[in-house]
Amino acid sequence: MVARLLLGCGAGTVGHALVELAREQGATVHIVTLDPEQREFPQRDVTITAADPADPAVLSGIESLTSVFIGTESSTRNVAIARAASEAFEDVPTVAYTGDEPTKEERRTLTELVDTVVDPTGAFREYTKKSITGRKASRARHLRDLFKGIDGQLGIVLHDNPDPDAIASGVGLAALARASGVEAAVYYFGEISHQENRALVNVLDLDLVSLDDPAEAAAFDAIALVDHSLPGVNDQLEKETPIDIVIDHHPSPGPVEARHLDVRSDVGSTSTMLVEYFDALEVEPGEELATALLFGIRTDTDDFSRGVCQLDFEAAALLLPHVDIGVLDQVERPTVSAETIETLARAIRNSRVKDGICTTCVGRLRDRDALAQAADRLLNMQGVSGVLVYGFADETVYISARAHGPDLDIGETLRDAFDQIGSAGGHARMAGAQIPIGFLGEETEEDEELLTEIVREVIDGRFFETLSTHNYGSVRPIDEANNWQAALRRR
Repeated sequence: MVARLLLGCGAGTVGHALVELAREQGATVHIVTLDPEQREFPQRDVTITAADPADPAVLSGIESLTSVFIGTESSTRNVAIARAASEAFEDVPTVAYTGDEPTKEERRTLTELVDTVVDPTGAFREYTKKSITGRKASRARHLRDLFKGIDGQLGIVLHDNPDPDAIASGVGLAALARASGVEAAVYYFGEISHQENRALVNVLDLDLVSLDDPAEAAAFDAIALVDHSLPGVNDQLEKETPIDIVIDHHPSPGPVEARHLDVRSDVGSTSTMLVEYFDALEVEPGEELATALLFGIRTDTDDFSRGVCQLDFEAAALLLPHVDIGVLDQVERPTVSAETIETLARAIRNSRVKDGICTTCVGRLRDRDALAQAADRLLNMQGVSGVLVYGFADETVYISARAHGPDLDIGETLRDAFDQIGSAGGHARMAGAQIPIGFLGEETEEDEELLTEIVREVIDGRFFETLSTHNYGSVRPIDEANNWQAALRRR
């Protein structure tokens, strides 16, 4: 039987912890203490002797030990007990707590008398090293210091037609800025058309401002991008716009410059990254914000089933006590618009499957967010490992793509196929692209069927050509066969 001896620590915090550990390991515990308040332990297998643990005569009668722990709060007392224990238990492993504020001499003496010394100063120093100088805390301090240097308004710009992750992380960054005394507002270009996104904003009464003119950004003292990383790519800012803060979980399509740069593609959502900042800066999110952030994490990780990492689970656990579950249910079960159902129907009707890849062109778009919903649904088709859903609006082709399995990196494939004629980005399992086509604004209603076929010819052609190359290598340079106007002339 394993037997542990506790000298000077009874039913206090240390004693309880040691007794619980010993019991988990199937050991018995013998406590020697003079403290009358520490002489009652409710646990079985605990023997208590009311005596002086520094008295060699008391210790000499105790046998068959496997370990000894010395743990009073007095450093002087612990040295005295260690002297007695070293004589009584010469061959038994002994651990001693230094106690509060030990002198150098007391610490040195304990080191000579016992096998292991537990020093609270050293433990605190190690904790400080990990928590204060760690990357998480370093990032948070850097962001807080940057906030202090902003004199006017921080403009937080979301990507066009923002999704729940962008909305929640933008509102979260604004809350952190305000907690540091900085005026901040959240802006976006485009529309919030997806029914879940509208429900998120309306039910939680989130404050977002729509931008129409990129020149409006000139009024900001500082600019932050969340859930995307480059100005002019998936937002309507000028490409030369200087950026102060970037927080994003997508791989960047190009070099990123910002005074505070945090791009981590191994994290499941940007909302997760914002929760880490809240935790490190010890700012508690309100109920509405916590609900939005959890919804952002859940949507971007597809309820923790896609691209998820440990940090996503930890962030969700931190948020859960603050979340309004009833409101979250309202946001997750919005009504579906007729436009969304129509887009889903066209996506299914026009779908084609080749070598496990499903592509579909829905034609003219009325609800861009319906593309992502269609891509998610089509990926569930039997035998399908990748999906490309696209349509056109506002002289632009919009693409939403999904993949599963180890063989297809959909983000890399879209970048290789479409970066030369537009912009693309995303992860291995979820990605998107935008490709400008200037002639779409002039076509008549009768031309839509023809234009749908032209768009399909170009998009599918480049996409499957890229898939056919080994390791998703670069496609050939743009030539006349890949030129929009050339495709139109052939028709």
